[in-house]
Amino acid sequence: MERPPQTLAEVGYELPAAAIAQTPLARRDEARLLVDHDNEILHRRVHELPELLSEGDLVVVNNTRVLPARIRLRRSSGGAVEVLLLEQLDERRWEALVRPSRRLEAGSVVANAAMSVVIGEDLGEGRRIVVPEVGDRRLLDVLDDVGLPPLPPYIERQIADPERYQTVYGQRPVSAAAPTAGLHLTESVLSGLRAKGAKVATVELAVGLDTFRPITAERLDDHRMHSEWYSIPESTQRLVRGADRVVAIGTTVVRALETWGRGGPPEGRSSLFIRRPFEWSLVDLLMTNFHLPASTLLCMIDAFVGPRWRELYAEALAQNYRFLSFGDAMLCERR
Repeated sequence: MERPPQTLAEVGYELPAAAIAQTPLARRDEARLLVDHDNEILHRRVHELPELLSEGDLVVVNNTRVLPARIRLRRSSGGAVEVLLLEQLDERRWEALVRPSRRLEAGSVVANAAMSVVIGEDLGEGRRIVVPEVGDRRLLDVLDDVGLPPLPPYIERQIADPERYQTVYGQRPVSAAAPTAGLHLTESVLSGLRAKGAKVATVELAVGLDTFRPITAERLDDHRMHSEWYSIPESTQRLVRGADRVVAIGTTVVRALETWGRGGPPEGRSSLFIRRPFEWSLVDLLMTNFHLPASTLLCMIDAFVGPRWRELYAEALAQNYRFLSFGDAMLCERR
């Protein structure tokens, strides 16, 4: 295996704008699935996933829901402000991405017809401490009314059905972005996996800032990961220990499992930056979407399959696979 990438350029590739999926497919499980198996590349569909797995496999999903946390507000002067709630810090305070952050002094109040937000401490990189104020209503109820799905910046317009940015098995709304590999799964696929003899288990990882934030440091050693909260239920811990193979649906599942597998607590915060050289402890197979160039997620793929990711991505582009959050997926074995 080649030496691990050291610089930003070494985890880059050319991603044509036309390859970025702007809308979800009509049927979730019709997404294409590039399968890397025994040095052979196969072209399948997600609804065929049960055929590709075996009895004794454990499929692990991230069952967090996405908070409709993108809020459009205005300053008293009339200027537009956007607040993206990232993580609740206590009963009142949240960490948020605010645009334009630099123009807002601490103590500024921005509002819309349903709520106001007090802008607090500047945390850098556009992050602020904020306090949403919604009177005697529940914040989640207000967000359901006025919040938008926090789609990534490369998605050019909002989608008609916000549920298409949610997995079919999502539970608690704590994530600031979708665990996108799971967007392809349907109840039919999950039933098919169980009928095949595979088990399905859950973890929670509250997807946060690093989903939005590209690597900017030229040297990968200089990149600092923000931490994300995760939880691995006791039932999942037992199933992982007894599985023949652990199949992670998405990079967020990998991050939670491998943090725990390296001695982390079953519930806590992870700032794990997975890149080569990396000593894997739990995950054997990974189903994941195709990721942005020069991203921490692509570093993880490089750690999982080595430099072969370039061949897989080149094949996907040549075969007109759809990339990023609403795009297609690949299933790969750890090398």
